[in-house]
Parts: sequence; structure tokens; C-alpha cells
Amino acid sequence: MPHMYECTVRLGAWMPFEKVAQFMEEMLGVVVSKATARRYTEEAGAAYVNLQSEEADRIEREAPPAPAGVEKMVLSADGAMVPLQHGEWAEVKTLALGEVQAPVQEKGEWVVHTRDVSYFSRLVDAEQFEHLSLVEIHRRGLEHSRKVAAVTDGADWLQSLIDYHCPQAVRILDFPHAGQRIGQIGQALLGEEDPQTQPWIRERLHQLKHQGPTSLLAELRELKEQHPEMGVLAENLTYLEKRERQMQYPTYQAQGWPIGSGMVESGNKLVVEARLKGAGMHWERQNVNSLLALRNVVCSDRWGQEWPRFVDRLRQLAQNRREQLLEKHRQTKIPATVETVDIPLPDMEPITKELIEKQPEKQPEPPQASGPRRPAANHPWRRSPIGRARYAPSTSAKN
Repeated sequence: MPHMYECTVRLGAWMPFEKVAQFMEEMLGVVVSKATARRYTEEAGAAYVNLQSEEADRIEREAPPAPAGVEKMVLSADGAMVPLQHGEWAEVKTLALGEVQAPVQEKGEWVVHTRDVSYFSRLVDAEQFEHLSLVEIHRRGLEHSRKVAAVTDGADWLQSLIDYHCPQAVRILDFPHAGQRIGQIGQALLGEEDPQTQPWIRERLHQLKHQGPTSLLAELRELKEQHPEMGVLAENLTYLEKRERQMQYPTYQAQGWPIGSGMVESGNKLVVEARLKGAGMHWERQNVNSLLALRNVVCSDRWGQEWPRFVDRLRQLAQNRREQLLEKHRQTKIPATVETVDIPLPDMEPITKELIEKQPEKQPEPPQASGPRRPAANHPWRRSPIGRARYAPSTSAKN
């Protein structure tokens, strides 16, 4: 039974629940309904969410020492939309943490990869996400890592997340996001179909990547003065100017940092979308985090390490339910002693001798005769044949 339960939950973290039921029967010979697979999976995930929430509270309250970190760690966070019931969509936030490797050359360029990537995802607001993600930040020893960088798309909630967890981190604007802004400017200036548009964009991106943002921003400011009517140009220039310090890409590459947030974007697809955005899927809001907790474990390759914690929490919750039922039963039992209650009586005239004498004496009713009752003389029963007369032959019968 425990092994069957674990297999059901683990499969439920990877595939739709009807497929879980099919695989359990075909591979293990165990009949599990779709509803049971859903219940087991969501129950185990909810228990782990509860466990991690308590752990985040403890870390914030007690500030225990974190495990040893690594030489260089990078963090990245982003959001992905998932479908809920009744046509609603909601944003799931995901944090990815990875150990930075030494740069390697690929296709004539230096590329930085990460390893031991782990994920933390929740359907909560930004403030709650900051607090709850303490669990993964603490587990990975981020505060003891020698160097830390944060590669994001520059959104305000992400800057707050970095301030909360690691304000000293090197902040890097995801290079593809910067390129997207430059691309919008080029299309607005030259037109989407103009053959000079793509070469113009590629030249500016190369300049940004290898020379930094200073000269590029100066050029864009001149273009804004020449085309004050172009709202797209003004909007994207404002975005890039605000993040100029995060676009020092030549410096970041020389320091061996990645300049793209592909780690978390891949996490969005692997952790969130692969399981929660299947065809025809619409989730109850309260069940999303249960699946996300399981997805974080299986996609981070930590199932064997974390499953015993699932089991401990499930047993604890079961014991708590039993104790609550026993307590409820004790409270509903009938008490052994009954307390006397004084019931007030209405005001009555005191009983006196004169009042008794005024009461008329009841005359005893005559006794009624007992015994069998005989039918009246004209009762139809008296005219019916009795005894043998009922069966006497008729006088008209022939001999």
C-alpha cells in the first residue's frame, strides 16, 4: 500500500490523472481510479506545501545558519500563466537557482552554463512569494555563496525579490529582453517589412553586447529628438535608460556570468506548463500549489531525498485528524451526571381547607356490564343459516 501510494503520487506529478490510472493497472497490476489518483496527488502535494510554509516561517523567525554555498550561483525568476476553472488565468511565479560553470566556446562565442538547477514555484502574490521562497534560498546556501548574480527581465517585483534575498547580487537585465526593446524601436523607425530593419537591429544588438549601453542609448536619445511623435521609441528608451546599470554585458561576460534568463524560462516550460497547461486542463485555484510543489521536487531530481518528508507530514496530519475526531466524540457524549434545574412555577392560589370544601365531589360512574354481547333481534346475522342448516340439501333436489 505505501509503495502503491508513492507510485500514484509520483506519476500524478508527471502526467494527467487518467493516464496515471492506466499506467498503474498496466505496469503494476493495481486498479486505481482517476479520482483516487487525483486525491492522492493533491493530498501529498498539499502536505508538502504546508510543510514548506511552516519551514519558511521558522527560517524567518529563527534565522538558522544556512548550508555551505558554492563559488558562483545565479538566480532567476519569472512568471507563467496557467488556466483555472471558469475561464480564469493566473500567474505562477517560479524561482530558479543554479551553480555557474566556467565559460565554454560554442559557435565562436563564449557561453556560460549552469548545473544543479532547482526550482520553487507558487501561485501567490509577489510579497508572499518572497517569504515562501526562503525555503529554497536557504536550502541552496545562497547567503554563503561567494558570488551571486540575478538575471531577470527587470520587472519591479523581481527587483524587490532580489532586495529581499540577496541585495548584493550582481543585477543583469536578460539580454533577449533588451533586444526585444531595440527590435521594437527598429520596426517603428524603419517599418517591419523594410529590408534594412533586421540589419539595423542586429548591428545595435552586437554593439550592446560587446560595447555596452552608453553609445547605443546616446543614439536612441538623438532619434527621440528627431521623432518626438513616436511613442514606441520614447517608451522603450525610458525602459532601457532605467536599466542602464543592468546592461553592462561586456563586464558580465568577462566575469563569467550568464546574460540570459533561459534557466528560468526553461523552468516555466518544464515545471509549470508541461503539467498544468495540457489540452483541456482547467485547475481549481486551491489545487495549483499542490501540483507545483510536486513538480518542483521531481523536476529538481530530489524525489528520493524529499519523499520521506512527505510521508512524515502525511502521518502527522492523519494523527491530528484522529485526535480531533476523538476529542469531538468526547465532547458529544452524554454527561454522567445531570444537573438539577429550578423551573419557576406560575403564581397559584394557596390550597386551603375552604378551597377543598368548595370543590364538588365527583360521583362514581356506574360499572359497565361485562361479558359477551348478543346481537339484536333484527340483526342480519340472525337470518343467516347457522351450523348444519347452511349445508342442508334443498327440498327441490331430486333423489
